[in-house]
Amino acid sequence: MKVLITGASSGIGAEFARQYASKENELYLLARREDRLLMLKDELLEQCKNIRLIIVDVRDFELLQKKLREVDTLDMVILNAGISLGHSHTKIPTIAEFKNLYDVNVLSQHAVLEVLLPKMQEQKSGKIVFISSLSSLFTMPSAKVYASSKRALNAYAEGIRYKYKKDGIAVITILPGFIKSELTDKNDFSMPFLLDTDEGVQMMKRAIDRGKEFYAFPLRFYLIIKLIKFLPNRFLYYFIK
Repeated sequence: MKVLITGASSGIGAEFARQYASKENELYLLARREDRLLMLKDELLEQCKNIRLIIVDVRDFELLQKKLREVDTLDMVILNAGISLGHSHTKIPTIAEFKNLYDVNVLSQHAVLEVLLPKMQEQKSGKIVFISSLSSLFTMPSAKVYASSKRALNAYAEGIRYKYKKDGIAVITILPGFIKSELTDKNDFSMPFLLDTDEGVQMMKRAIDRGKEFYAFPLRFYLIIKLIKFLPNRFLYYFIK
């Protein structure tokens, strides 16, 4: 199986690479930090001989698409690249911060798929995995930009799912809670149901391998968020405060 992973140089993306590394798979690891990718490749060479590195900043859409046009057909794309401003970011975000986050979390995903979707259509198969977030379901004031970007990603994934299902292309949207990564390292508070990176990715991989179209976890955290959403607005306001 040929698998492309974006944001593969650290955290969740690197762990996806570790868990999909095998003699049967061919990995395409995409990220901007070449030194990190080279270290990861060296780590995985015994398990997986076919590893190709794609060194590019996903915000450079032109170069990103140029490099992806050189990639042949793929069986699966894991759209993992993402950034946040951190929950301690309490001031009004600047337009530059807002744009930068949306460039990575939303627009880069489309830049990838604009190139790869026609190839999947032609081969009449493929799997696209969007790594969203539970924060897309409930927006805390300290994460409004990040949460809104992930909610936009959910809507985009939904449209892609309905549009390309007839072409044999499966779309999976995953909404994880807190998983140890560079994103969560920015948070200076106790994170409920925090998962180790390998455990969190194992859970996501199981959902992907089973072909789940939607997977939100940890289940307890997901159910709590769903229950909170039923609160009247006046109680919800005091709860958030």
